[in-house]
Amino acid sequence: MSHWDFSAPWSVIAFALLLWLGCGWLCWQNWRRRGTIRGIGWLELLRFVILTVIGFTLLKPEFVKQIIETEPPQIAVLLDASASMTTRDVALEERQILRRDEWVGAQRTNKFWKPWEATAKVMVEDFSPPPGETTNAAAARPEGTDLGAALDTALQRYKRLRAIFLLSDGDWNLGASPVSAATRCRTRSVPIYSIAVGSETHLPDLVLQQVNAPAYGLLGEQVSIPYKVQSHLPREVKTSVSLLSADGEEARKEITVPAFGEVQDTLVWSPRELGDRTLRLNVPVAEGELLEDNNEQVFRISVKTEKLKVLVVESLPRWEYRYLRNALERDPGVDVHCLLFHPGMPLGDGTNYLKSFPDTKEAISGYDVVFLGDVGVGENELTTNHLALIKGLVEQQGSGLVFLPGSRGRQMTLVSSPVGDMIPVSYDEAKPSGIALPTENTFQLTSAGRGHFLTMLANDEARNELVWRNLPGFYWCAGVDKSRPGSEVLAVHSALRNASGRLPLLVTRPYGNGETLFMGTDAAWRWRRGVEDKYHYRFWGQVVRWMSHKRHLAAGQGMRLVFNPENPRVGEGVYLNATVFDASGLPLERGRVFATVVAPSGQTERLELAPVPGGWGLYKGVFPAREGGKYKLTISSDKAARNLETEIVVARVQREKVGQPVNAAILREISDLTGGRSGGIRDMAELVGAITALPEAKPQEIRIKLWANPWWAGGIILLLGIYWTGRKIVGMI
Repeated sequence: MSHWDFSAPWSVIAFALLLWLGCGWLCWQNWRRRGTIRGIGWLELLRFVILTVIGFTLLKPEFVKQIIETEPPQIAVLLDASASMTTRDVALEERQILRRDEWVGAQRTNKFWKPWEATAKVMVEDFSPPPGETTNAAAARPEGTDLGAALDTALQRYKRLRAIFLLSDGDWNLGASPVSAATRCRTRSVPIYSIAVGSETHLPDLVLQQVNAPAYGLLGEQVSIPYKVQSHLPREVKTSVSLLSADGEEARKEITVPAFGEVQDTLVWSPRELGDRTLRLNVPVAEGELLEDNNEQVFRISVKTEKLKVLVVESLPRWEYRYLRNALERDPGVDVHCLLFHPGMPLGDGTNYLKSFPDTKEAISGYDVVFLGDVGVGENELTTNHLALIKGLVEQQGSGLVFLPGSRGRQMTLVSSPVGDMIPVSYDEAKPSGIALPTENTFQLTSAGRGHFLTMLANDEARNELVWRNLPGFYWCAGVDKSRPGSEVLAVHSALRNASGRLPLLVTRPYGNGETLFMGTDAAWRWRRGVEDKYHYRFWGQVVRWMSHKRHLAAGQGMRLVFNPENPRVGEGVYLNATVFDASGLPLERGRVFATVVAPSGQTERLELAPVPGGWGLYKGVFPAREGGKYKLTISSDKAARNLETEIVVARVQREKVGQPVNAAILREISDLTGGRSGGIRDMAELVGAITALPEAKPQEIRIKLWANPWWAGGIILLLGIYWTGRKIVGMI
């Protein structure tokens, strides 16, 4: 249907009609007065047409075209399928608690949109489902809820939208703001009706949120299992954390969780059997909890036996050396060798003593940790070749190096040696013999040291700091200027300070594939006072295990693999460092080493690792972690007849957080902006009725404004040009 519409009133139109008739009569009279010549007649007719068009334009005419839809309107039902919809907080009658996606699924089954089908066509769609794990395309898609994209897709796909009905928890964490998409819906006169599925506050609950169990533990050793318990109860809860296996309870710890607070702690477990174990960490259901199925987590841990090889190099047998040697020898998981350089005397001799320094790559490659005491470069001591081997061991093969300086000041000779750039601190050259004080001084833990594995002498941070504060102190420390860039200071001097701050005494620093540690005093043996070996043995045992950890991430016969980062995330590159030995036990040279990577989706990638010069048998490579999940990795070498299989777990970017309250505010905002309505699950029937009662869509009206059309104005100018050209041709003045 179409018609013309004029902005001018009828009185003006009537006057314009009379004026138009007068113009026509004048044009006819002018033609007769000039002798009724045909050419002049055509010009007068053209002039009359031009006057008619100009007059018509001055009346502001608009051509109105009405489009009446014969097809039924469309209503889009958008259902949130993101991972956050698995949160269980939809409270129904009789203490029945459903997951958000379960409630949405029940509404889908009931087909709540049936009242709309009589007058409209209903389209039901899910949006933002979690990435799949079977196809590469699905795995590459980021996880998250994109409300804006869901609304825009509905606008683009359906051209006759009457309304959008949205069921979501409002957890918008991906893409552009949904408010922008709602503005485009408002422009199209498409109201958004939304239901916030879930609770706007946490339900009363006690949650075992996080368990960071290590991948492996050693038989007979203590394994620390960090965990986190979150309370959404309005009262303090005294409860316990239990470690359970198929054989019963393995360990238990009593904890107190504050009201609406959390507890991060560690449970210590001593495995008694070899092999892969499936364990459960459990928190009993507290009184008043509505959710009883989130108080337990299941994990697997591999229990194995390993002997860590340690080399201790010292000069004088000072007290720290004697007690350190005893601690390592009595550790069932450590195989210790000692090399004692007596000044002016032959090398120390006895059980586990070496006759000479292991001065070949194959001889030193077996050591996981090397301790350098008050020993340096010189006659009857270490040579630069020895130190170059130690540097290569740490840098290339991921071993650990501990610096234990003493009052002889021999550590100063190491500064200009091959291991000089590995020292975590800068020494004070004015105090090569260290600093002796008449009063007892103690360690003071830094924020990094309070919860570090090396310094954990108790099972939680609060008690650990108290233990360190009460440890017997020391009367001597090394002369230190400051820590070096890239180092992490775990403990400082309780009293001494300089321009850089308190003197660092316990400092770690990564170097190549390994780690280095600086211990700035030689009085840790005094920690035995009153408690025997309780703290002294534990500390040095933790040092050895932490510094050798990387070398034992994955190991097989004649092959070791260190990968970095240890806990990669999607999008990061995983760097592989494989140490390969040939059949005779020598580092592999001029061989080819391959890595076969099988992604969680099943895609297989084979890459050749590049040899690292130096003769340490080290081969490096990198592969991109494009997917989240468990990667299967096989390192192989045909020449060495070696094969190593392991698994690497790649974490996805966790945008979706299960257990968070709904974000009803964003749903209300986009509904109000478009003229729709928003509510909770109890407003479902009311909002369905509101959409049913929406009025029929008005016919779409298209207005073409000729008076403002540039093509129309151009046509008038063209006619005027033709008219004046014609006048010249016929000789009219």
